[in-house]
Amino acid sequence: MGSFYDIAVSRIDGTCDLLGPLRGKVTLAVNVASRCGLTPQYARLEQLQGELQAQNFTVVGFPCNQFAAQEPGSEAEIAAFCRNTYDVTFPLSAKLEVNGANRHPAYQFLTSANGGIPGDISWNFEKFLIGRDGRVLKRYPPDTKPQDNGLLQDIAEAL
Repeated sequence: MGSFYDIAVSRIDGTCDLLGPLRGKVTLAVNVASRCGLTPQYARLEQLQGELQAQNFTVVGFPCNQFAAQEPGSEAEIAAFCRNTYDVTFPLSAKLEVNGANRHPAYQFLTSANGGIPGDISWNFEKFLIGRDGRVLKRYPPDTKPQDNGLLQDIAEAL
């Protein structure tokens, strides 16, 4: 597998190729959940999307129900929640698994020892910064807020 953008991921609406159209952008990949104490991060993630998308930046959300069943809804319910509660415009994937035997290939790539940053995902809203070339640049713990100065500096350097 060459880069993050080569991985087949379905969009939340069921259509194919979520990542291919993002090729050439700096991407912040985030595993998300609608019923988590960190869910309000959606607002700041959307703010980042709005402020930086003209500079070829995007956030991409990966809904996951592996942490305390905090993303139990269907794809349609998740999409409606994101749109209606946080006005999310950044791309979202279909629900997937980020850990374990059924770990999605996107998360196999992100957490691999060969090109990713190894280790299981610890909780909802863990973040990965992906360069324009599809390589993993940095990994941030779930409690790293989207407005964190270190994260913003890393994004600015990648842009």
